[in-house]
Amino acid sequence: YQLIRESNRIMAMRSSSFMLILVGVLSACAPSPSEDSSANYTDSDTKRPNIVILFLDDAGYGDFGYTGNPLIRTPNIDRIAAEGMRFTQFYSASPACTASRYALLTGRLPVRAGFGWVLTPSSPRGIHPEEWTLAEGLRDRGYATAIYGKWHLGRPEEYLPLQHGFDEYLGLPYSNDMQPPQWISLPLIEGNEVVELDPDQTLLTATFTRRAVEFIERDRQEPFFLYVPYSMPHLPLMPGAAFAGGSPRGTYGDVIEELDWSIGEIIGAINKRGLAKNTLVFFTSDNGPWIIKNEHGGSAGPFRDGKGSTWEGGMREPGIAWWPGTVPKGSVDHEVATTMDIYVTALQLAGARVPTDRTVDGHDISPRLRGSSSSGPRNPLYYYGPGQKLHAVRQGPWKMHIMTSSQTGIDYFEAKLPLLFHLERDPGERWDVADQFPEVIERLESLVSTHVTDVAAEGSFFDRN
Repeated sequence: YQLIRESNRIMAMRSSSFMLILVGVLSACAPSPSEDSSANYTDSDTKRPNIVILFLDDAGYGDFGYTGNPLIRTPNIDRIAAEGMRFTQFYSASPACTASRYALLTGRLPVRAGFGWVLTPSSPRGIHPEEWTLAEGLRDRGYATAIYGKWHLGRPEEYLPLQHGFDEYLGLPYSNDMQPPQWISLPLIEGNEVVELDPDQTLLTATFTRRAVEFIERDRQEPFFLYVPYSMPHLPLMPGAAFAGGSPRGTYGDVIEELDWSIGEIIGAINKRGLAKNTLVFFTSDNGPWIIKNEHGGSAGPFRDGKGSTWEGGMREPGIAWWPGTVPKGSVDHEVATTMDIYVTALQLAGARVPTDRTVDGHDISPRLRGSSSSGPRNPLYYYGPGQKLHAVRQGPWKMHIMTSSQTGIDYFEAKLPLLFHLERDPGERWDVADQFPEVIERLESLVSTHVTDVAAEGSFFDRN
């Protein structure tokens, strides 16, 4: 297994022809999620696109110019929204850091992970070795892979990015507030080695940006996968010196505006290299805003509550897809999409097979990215909250809560359950209509019962070992 990983690193330094030969030789013995799902590929006439994921931490739906924020200036994010496709119903798979990152990189609901929804520096578990990450799937197709930013899927070395499909890693292993005095130290890690303890966090966004741009600017024949999971606007808010004090929204605005600058630098590097027409960029956030932090937290826009809750404000996120020449300019997608869909879509576009030996909850939305009105029917959307417990389900426009949690501590409906909302008419979840539509409640309760049984029967990879 280590030989295969080392060979992949060597491939990046060889010509394209040598790389394709070596991938073919190694595919027969490479670790795979199933016999037919990761090794047998067929090249299409379409060039495999580069994949870039720009993933903010704790940003809300209402924190950007294009979503209506009157104070925070985000010209670069607004520009890719205008040049690409913006999603109005885009969801993270969880309202918490670790769980949402697991779902993004595996295409699977966080309840399938086998570990808590937020890992700490002392957590013994992380992402299981048998999970097949997006980085592994793309690297198996000959992609160069890199992550610069927050990992948060396990601190022990066996759980770090280089052991899960990434060729390069520079970043924090967990949230930027997991530092002294509560914890011993906050490490900055490159590869598998700690290069600095308790780094100056005002330099983090600029450092991740510089490394991302350098990665894009390299001369290479193979396509690349670049994952930039920023450590902010998660608290503590630490804008760079050039941005501190510059936003009318205060320090929170300073941080968002620096992140906007970073995204502009990365998009600029893609354009400068002439890669725009062969690069798909996804922009979103891991979960909703930390609203109890008042001016130091973000805005969920029209949605109820924020981070940590399964109300819409905790999981409905800004979502943008940018791919000039493929994604229709200025388009708007009003259908449901999730970060788990990025996993399936990216693998399909790369010519890779999606694993078939475990449940994958994401969907291929590539037809929608090309302007099709629909990618076909999709499974219900399940909302998992604290403790990886199922809190709500959505099918079509209907969302039913069977449990609720609130970052604010407010019980909005005075312990009434279940609650039912028509999200097309009431995206702010203001008007409970459960008593008016008992047949919808019955249908959704049946979905929940079946889903809970199926999840328990499958278990996690930790349960099987």
